[in-house]
Amino acid sequence: MNRAPVGQEGVMDEPAPDIAVTVTEQDAEHAEVRLVGELTEAARRPLVRTMTDLLLSAPQLRRVLLDTCSVTFMNSAGMSALVQVLKMCQPRGIDLELAVHGTEVSRPLQLSGLWHRFTIIDRRDDAPDTVHEATHKRTEHS
Repeated sequence: MNRAPVGQEGVMDEPAPDIAVTVTEQDAEHAEVRLVGELTEAARRPLVRTMTDLLLSAPQLRRVLLDTCSVTFMNSAGMSALVQVLKMCQPRGIDLELAVHGTEVSRPLQLSGLWHRFTIIDRRDDAPDTVHEATHKRTEHS
């Protein structure tokens, strides 16, 4: 039976994330977060941690642009992480926009039907000039 080293019994083998998550621009109401690398389960924790820090440090935040143009791979766990970030933003009235460039992010979102849940800034070469608005915007209740 393989045992964890003494003092590390609760440490699970977790793959190192193959993604860099950085806040590239921020003011009181807007922020831009750039993702570089693979958007998989290993990317969930750094992405959610960055978004949590951003939400706590900027209470007046109204719009976040998640730049996925440098994402090289995304699987279903990566899509789940994007939905989790969307659900973090919605109750606070924050618009989450996804900037996409290649098919690594756009194609899985389109095939899964999640494409319509996000506001998409399509930076692909053959993309139309218009922004795709999310069709499932949450309404505010008073």
